[in-house]
Amino acid sequence: MPGNNAVRDCEVLLLTVIVDRGSGSRVLRVAREAGISGGTILLGHGTYGRGGLEWFDDYESRKEIVLMIGYADILMAGIDRISRVMRLDRPNHGIAFTMPVASLTGSTSCHIGPGTREGESDMKRQAIFAIVDKGYAETVVEAAEKAGARGATVVNARGAGIHETARLFSMEIEPEKEIVLILAETVLCGAITDAVQAAIGLDEPGRGILFSLDVRQAYGLVGQQTD
Repeated sequence: MPGNNAVRDCEVLLLTVIVDRGSGSRVLRVAREAGISGGTILLGHGTYGRGGLEWFDDYESRKEIVLMIGYADILMAGIDRISRVMRLDRPNHGIAFTMPVASLTGSTSCHIGPGTREGESDMKRQAIFAIVDKGYAETVVEAAEKAGARGATVVNARGAGIHETARLFSMEIEPEKEIVLILAETVLCGAITDAVQAAIGLDEPGRGILFSLDVRQAYGLVGQQTD
């Protein structure tokens, strides 16, 4: 398998796994066994009783959302292993899905080469994610808004476990992190990511991770729907 430090002509994906609270660290352990270097765990809750469209049937269940980024070949093997070990084929055991990553900054172990990036996105909007130390989210939001973003959502996160330090793409992930989610028009994303990168100093190792995803459908936005 090619080394993670080399730029590879391979798609980069975001793998999202949603499981019961307390199972996120196990997902990361299984992922590491499959060659995925690390991830970030978010705390959330399930939904219930809304027309049969809920992801989970259990009432007010607490969930952990595990986010991992890596090359497609590694992540696809990893999601198969995670599905088997976590028994995702059974009802209420969790879900997992992948999305293509349009850009990635701040990673020393995973890179998006020019051949996998140029001309790939024709979507109207992108979702920009910035993972930074707690207390820096406001700096991210201010920089993004000055560059044209209309707003952002901040989510508190933790690493692989309360009593351990994990690594996300060679960056240490302590228990307290902040994730800033910005939904913006694609034409503005370059200016926004440049502004955030400069404000946080993402060129320096360990300062944070910044990546964006194509948005194929979006509801609740003022003015129009993206599809």
